[in-house]
Amino acid sequence: MADRSLLAAVSGISANQTYLDNIANNIANVDTVGFKSQSTDFTDLLTEQISGATAPAGVTVGGGVNPLAVGSGVRVGAISTNLTQGSLEQTNQPTDLAIEGSGYLMALQQGQQYFTRAGHLLLDANGNLVTPTGGLIQGWEANGSGVIDTNAPTTAVSIPAGQVIAATATTDITMGGNLPAWSGSGTATPQTTTINAYDSLGDTVPVTFTFTPVSGTAGAWTINGSVPGATSKLWTTPPTLQFDTSTGQLQSINGTSVSTTGPTDLPVTNMPSNYTFPTGDTWNIVFPEPGTSGAVTQFAGQDTAAAVNQDGSAGGSLQSFSIGGNGVITGSFSNGQTLSLGQIALADFANPGGLADVGNTLFQATANSGQPLVGTPNSGGRGSLVGGSLEMSNVNLARQLTDLIVAQEAYQANTKTITTDATVLQSLVNLP
Repeated sequence: MADRSLLAAVSGISANQTYLDNIANNIANVDTVGFKSQSTDFTDLLTEQISGATAPAGVTVGGGVNPLAVGSGVRVGAISTNLTQGSLEQTNQPTDLAIEGSGYLMALQQGQQYFTRAGHLLLDANGNLVTPTGGLIQGWEANGSGVIDTNAPTTAVSIPAGQVIAATATTDITMGGNLPAWSGSGTATPQTTTINAYDSLGDTVPVTFTFTPVSGTAGAWTINGSVPGATSKLWTTPPTLQFDTSTGQLQSINGTSVSTTGPTDLPVTNMPSNYTFPTGDTWNIVFPEPGTSGAVTQFAGQDTAAAVNQDGSAGGSLQSFSIGGNGVITGSFSNGQTLSLGQIALADFANPGGLADVGNTLFQATANSGQPLVGTPNSGGRGSLVGGSLEMSNVNLARQLTDLIVAQEAYQANTKTITTDATVLQSLVNLP
């Protein structure tokens, strides 16, 4: 009997030592980014059966007897990971990521696939997005046009410093603003506006447009453009804009009604040879739909007519980037353009609790976690990404300190059992 109690006490000390170890680890990682606290679950050891149960023999013979068994102690049955989300802390660092919802970042290191909630990421010398231990964050790279194929296999996501975006030749120039009301008689001053367009090499092409009132026709203006180095205007026969004098809205261009056709494009082919444009390239002078806020109008008052926008750009280098909730990395370039550079993948599991903790806030898939379900953030039940933020540890320090006291008392109680058991054994030895 003494031996049984001694073994039970020893098992209690061993189990509670594991309990203390686990609590200490939780407390140590109270400030570790992405850390998930763990709890210790106990189960009793196989009991020793002293006698079995007997069935009732009848009202005149005797009743049934319950089995007699004595426990053999305790062991750690499981160490469970608390998968609840930690609080999010804003850092404003573009490479920091927090996952709001379920899912794990994927990191490839030493040929092994790891998963993590710790989004404190860095850029290495090759521009790869990596974990602090060098794991390559997985996702999909965009092509030169910013198109991302999420059906392709995942690969390392890189954001090379100084990445260059090619120049884009202008194809559309959009007009807007107001021309002063023209009655068709008297003297009207032509109105001009200039905008910088770009050729295919990114050279600046200043384009000046001139609106000239048509003598004798109320609400009528011609438009033409000029480019330095050109031997002629953009149009040999300048288009005529006709405004409705009662509404001030653009009515027709060269006699073609815009009320039924909507926005009108005017192709331009008389481009100067000293600028480089793609073969067969044309410019379209776009007049927004009449009646919209951006439409060209003719009301009494000051002239505000202008070329308000164009779609070309010079070449540019990467200045900064941001990561959206769907994992898309958007680069901002020195020419004012933006372009998608890639997209970060997230993995989810049928049983995240079955993941194996391998340290460095990394996990690996196991037979009980299931295979990773890889996809884009905000899809398939996966959470969203919060750029410039980190998920903090979910350790509840007050709970851990309380558990520490419980574990200490349990440990001391088991040592007291051993002391008492030793006293009992000593009494047996000292019997006369």
